[in-house]
Amino acid sequence: MRYISTRGGVEPIGFSEAVMMGLATDGGLLLPADFPVLNAATLKGWAGMGFSDLVVEVMLPYVEGDLSREELTDLVDRSYRGFSHSDITPVVRVGDMHILELFHGPTAAFKDVALQFLGNLFQLLLERDDGHLNILGATSGDTGSAAIYGVRGQKRIDIFILHPHDRVSTIQERQMTTVLDENVHNIAIEGTFDDGQRIVKALFNDLNFKREYSLGAVNSINWARILAQVVYYFYAWGRVSEGDVSKKVRFSVPTGNFGDIFAGYVAMRMGLPVEQLILATNRNDILTRFVTTGTYKARPVHHTISPSMDIQISSNFERYLYYLLDEDPGQVCGLMEQMAATGEMTVSGEKLKEVQHIFSAVAVSEKQTLEQIRETRAENDYILDPHTAVGVKASKPYPGAVCLATAHPAKFGDAVKKAIGIEAPPPVSLQGLMEKETRCQLLPADTQAVKRYMETTLGSSKK
Repeated sequence: MRYISTRGGVEPIGFSEAVMMGLATDGGLLLPADFPVLNAATLKGWAGMGFSDLVVEVMLPYVEGDLSREELTDLVDRSYRGFSHSDITPVVRVGDMHILELFHGPTAAFKDVALQFLGNLFQLLLERDDGHLNILGATSGDTGSAAIYGVRGQKRIDIFILHPHDRVSTIQERQMTTVLDENVHNIAIEGTFDDGQRIVKALFNDLNFKREYSLGAVNSINWARILAQVVYYFYAWGRVSEGDVSKKVRFSVPTGNFGDIFAGYVAMRMGLPVEQLILATNRNDILTRFVTTGTYKARPVHHTISPSMDIQISSNFERYLYYLLDEDPGQVCGLMEQMAATGEMTVSGEKLKEVQHIFSAVAVSEKQTLEQIRETRAENDYILDPHTAVGVKASKPYPGAVCLATAHPAKFGDAVKKAIGIEAPPPVSLQGLMEKETRCQLLPADTQAVKRYMETTLGSSKK
């Protein structure tokens, strides 16, 4: 499998190089040159597979030429053995919907599914080349801790994670800052997640700095993150459809950075029987407005009770834009330049119809989010976290939909308590965090400040 950039400025590369490159050197995002398309017999055969076996089957075509089946199987086994549920991503029936529980990993968030795998993948590739990697990422809440837990203590990796100061939940902040391994560096920036993402992209686009310090990406700009998330769409479909390839399923996805729902789009392109993808946002509704009007226009970020979705500029949106614009890098570059210059872009009415055929979109208010947590607890004795509640509310017109549960409700105790009067019982992985020692560096939301901090921290020994 070869990989190309959404902006057309990178010669086709292999899977390993794509993983290590992260953000394409032309500023675009990497994608497979084509998708494997599955027949009905393959889909039916996959429907009953366990999660780990399914990971291997889904990923094999994408890693061809870089990883053998044996290497991939070993990576998968090591990545998921620490999950607290034997099904890894179980599907449970809650009232008239299905909940795909993605929070059974070490940080109780869906990011673990991809980042436990990516951490082990990085280590394998670095051992092959006797290399060292400095991971740089920004988080709106869950990516940071999942990435840190994926690579903590690894000798060939240092990780720098930026989070918006006082704009993530207390549990999310503690999950990051209580990890004291020498290779872990937490940075709180005085700004928003979008500021952090802007800094990360600027440093990756500083090609001299990127090369000198061997920068790698764990944000969903890294294709391996998307690939790992594609798997649980196939897994959930198999559990709900029981292998009936005529049965199409709707998926409702709490959406901020567009990575998780783009994984669903990839699954559709591979042939998964999907009726529609329900794009669920909070009041930071740039993506909902795009699906409704065809205009993608940034507005100020609002701080909400679902902070992982407090995003305006969704980095993975460019990947979808590439396919919407008929895989034409010139058109992608034109719209991205327009977005950078004016803060907005618009697609034609014809293209908007294509968008609305695949996606429906709903923006859910704070009041509606709290009401949904309350209603689901009262009717089904099931506690939702506020992000999942957004997805559940958006799926209401579609009984039988699969709603992605992106985090354990105990990670958002204040919001859950506000809704139902009590906090959700914490899983073992979240217990005792408030008593642990923390370490974090507070910096302004400034690219040069972060760059100087990294240079000072790394010196010349880990370049």
